[in-house]
Amino acid sequence: MKLEQPEIPLLFSETVVPDIFFAEYLSNMPSDSVKIYLYLIFLSKYNKDAKINDLSKKLELPLKSLNDGIAYLESNGLITRKENGYIITNLQEQTLHKLYKPNLTASPEKVADIAKNKARAKVIQHINNSYFQGIMGPSWYNDIDLWFTKYNFDDQVMIALFDYCYGRSALHKNYIQTVAEAWGNNNIKTWNDLELYSQKQEKLVKIKKTIAKKLGKQSLTQYEEAYIEKWVIDFGYELNIIEIALKRTTFKTNPTFEYINNIITDWHERNLKTPEEVLAFIEQRNKQKKDTKQLQKQVAKASFDQRNYDNLAFLYANSGIEPNIKGDSNG
Repeated sequence: MKLEQPEIPLLFSETVVPDIFFAEYLSNMPSDSVKIYLYLIFLSKYNKDAKINDLSKKLELPLKSLNDGIAYLESNGLITRKENGYIITNLQEQTLHKLYKPNLTASPEKVADIAKNKARAKVIQHINNSYFQGIMGPSWYNDIDLWFTKYNFDDQVMIALFDYCYGRSALHKNYIQTVAEAWGNNNIKTWNDLELYSQKQEKLVKIKKTIAKKLGKQSLTQYEEAYIEKWVIDFGYELNIIEIALKRTTFKTNPTFEYINNIITDWHERNLKTPEEVLAFIEQRNKQKKDTKQLQKQVAKASFDQRNYDNLAFLYANSGIEPNIKGDSNG
């Protein structure tokens, strides 16, 4: 018995794209790659040969853009190269393989983690409903679990992480990973840690704005901000110390941040921690400079007097007149 299905005209046919594509891949994919991917799915349905030149003309893409787009699809696992072309990857099956890990036996540690996993499941559900409208891609579950484990965030910090990135319209994995790593490097684990870190960051922003204003700058470069972060975070200096250094730039034409940094770094290396210690050091140095100049003047005067005496002695020696060194009371 042979069964046949009537051919559906192009006008009424459909090309199916799995939802996992929209949930996991679309947000980070370059527009040319999206265009190429959708058209390749369409062609694969009819088992059509896709020649590079034909694709370039059909999609109105330069050959380089087309090749770059195909390379992106291949490197991200959306298509697989074979001897005579490409295979469109089954994204649903691929995602299932990534997520499914056989667990034939449950270790005591695994059993002990059940309560923790239930709590995390509630956090993930909250993130899904609040920031993904309930359609968060499956791979996000593994990523969130990884961030929990790697950085030891508590539940509130994990939610705050997504809220922070969502508020900046940057809810994609690379950005979230960058923020998570920054928080982890700053030993943020609890909500209290995050509060203290946020206060420090807010204070740092205010200091940057104040310094920019005092130097007459509309904005600071990334390198200038890095200098300020070093003074505040690494050296632990408040604005009242930094401002002393800024005032010392009034004697220079177009002072650079490197010049200011050299001053502040010198104070730090001398273990000066308060404005009073810095001002005392500056006063001491100014006094040393003054004393040195005074001493130089005295040495110069002594040298001048000695030269005059030597010259006078030379003149007497050559004139045959005996000099009255002690002085003549009779004139």
